[in-house]
Amino acid sequence: MRFSSLREELAHPRTSVQVCVLGILGGLIAAALIIGFRLCVEWVQNNALSALTELIGNTWLVWFLMPLGAVSIILLIAFLTGFKHYRMGIPFIIHRVKYHYGIVPFRTTINQFFGGMLALAGGFVVGREGPSVHIGASGSSFLGQWLRLPYNSIRILAGCGIAAGISASFNTPFAAVIFVMEVVLREYKIHIFVPVMLAAAIGSVLTRSVFGEVNELSFLAIAAFDEWMYLYFILLGIVLGGIATLFNSQLMRIMQLFRHINMIWRLVLAALITGIAGMILPESLGANFIDVELLFASHPGSWLLLAILVAKLVLAVFAIGLGVPGGIIGPVMVIGMLSGSLLLMPLQSIVNVEEYNSSFALLGVAGMLTAVLHAPLAALSAVMELSYSPQIILPAMLVIVPAYVTATQFLGNRSIFIRQLDYQNLPYAISSIRESLEKTGVVAAMTKEYKLFIDAPELALEQYLSANPTYIVVQKSRTELDVQYTLVQYDVSLEHNAHPLSYFSMEGLSNQATLHEVYEKLKNGRTGAVYIYGQSPQEIEGVITWNILQTFLQRAQY
Repeated sequence: MRFSSLREELAHPRTSVQVCVLGILGGLIAAALIIGFRLCVEWVQNNALSALTELIGNTWLVWFLMPLGAVSIILLIAFLTGFKHYRMGIPFIIHRVKYHYGIVPFRTTINQFFGGMLALAGGFVVGREGPSVHIGASGSSFLGQWLRLPYNSIRILAGCGIAAGISASFNTPFAAVIFVMEVVLREYKIHIFVPVMLAAAIGSVLTRSVFGEVNELSFLAIAAFDEWMYLYFILLGIVLGGIATLFNSQLMRIMQLFRHINMIWRLVLAALITGIAGMILPESLGANFIDVELLFASHPGSWLLLAILVAKLVLAVFAIGLGVPGGIIGPVMVIGMLSGSLLLMPLQSIVNVEEYNSSFALLGVAGMLTAVLHAPLAALSAVMELSYSPQIILPAMLVIVPAYVTATQFLGNRSIFIRQLDYQNLPYAISSIRESLEKTGVVAAMTKEYKLFIDAPELALEQYLSANPTYIVVQKSRTELDVQYTLVQYDVSLEHNAHPLSYFSMEGLSNQATLHEVYEKLKNGRTGAVYIYGQSPQEIEGVITWNILQTFLQRAQY
């Protein structure tokens, strides 16, 4: 059978050439999709802005109409694909990875691609990492579905797609790997780490070939810090923990306040708020790093920085809270840069503000990402990679730790993704047994050493088992409508007048399934077996008994 040896190898939770190749292919697909997405965003943004400016002539009116026009098309696409497929973003992908092996509904991906493109081009304060994670996971996992690979390997493919998507979006391969492990998968296993790392590298290579070597945050240079400033970093982290907690709490408040409002009116309201803010303060629109670079280059005053920071925070809360299809990390990074720059101002009588502005902006990113996402390692790797400087590590640590402790212990803040999952009633936590069993596909555990009888009389079954008591015997019974498989064993109950043979009806599982599905079928009786099939549920490929499953349950984990 085609790909049978590939499926058998991928069913094992181990590092292999096959899983590495799979990671590379998944990374190629995801990175290509994200590069196409970024090019579409730039094209729509440039052409829509120039076309509206020529048509209307009034710049203020253009800023007001762009979000409304974007929402109109978003709603049209949602109507065509079905509004029930509007769930998207990183929390949704975390749920799909944990409970559905990373398999993402195709229509949600359509909504995410075009919706995210229009939201970013329309000036909403949302990030492109949300669409990148969704599109990357969907495109990469589709490869596994097309090849009918085991579900455990499709989950790895989804992780590879996420890493490649983030890497292609921000040109940060190392941070992408850490994000997948710390935020999405929430585990570190070498057989997952290696293909995810390869996919992230592929994403970075492709995005550099299209958009160039320069990182978008390369304008943030690191300065040498005096030792006394390390104490101020602790205070900086505490304040950033408070800002992050405020951001998370207000975002959830908006989501809960407008939960009973129809999605159409929620998106229209988000567009109106964004459009009005754009007319008053155009700098408040979007979550583009280029805009922050231009802002810093103009040497803004403290009050303008504060106004833009408050506007960005409010617009991000309303856009994401009301359901605009975009990510949360982009706005958090921009808010962190503005916060860090603003929190440098109290030191302007002591230090040269211009010299340290970029450094404090990066530290603001580290603190905000940590406290909002509860991902300190991902935040540290992100600022280190974005700055191209290891000198940021120690200062960033001194900001990250107080930001995290302040947000979690003193202010009771939780990860925004976990709060969104709870709010949407999307399960994400799984038991240790399920987590362990889902790493192995049924093809790796099934046995092909069984004796198959077709409508055999009981005497023949009994005679065979008496001569071969350790063999697995399966009886195949044909009916007009179906085929039934039954496990036949000696009755060892020692009951008086017991029948010599025991019959256990066997349910079928696809060869893509994992041992978790086997466990769910057999856990109540703690006996019996399931049969594994390929294309047709009527054709048996192998058998997994409860005893075989027990060997995997009792296997020591390293």
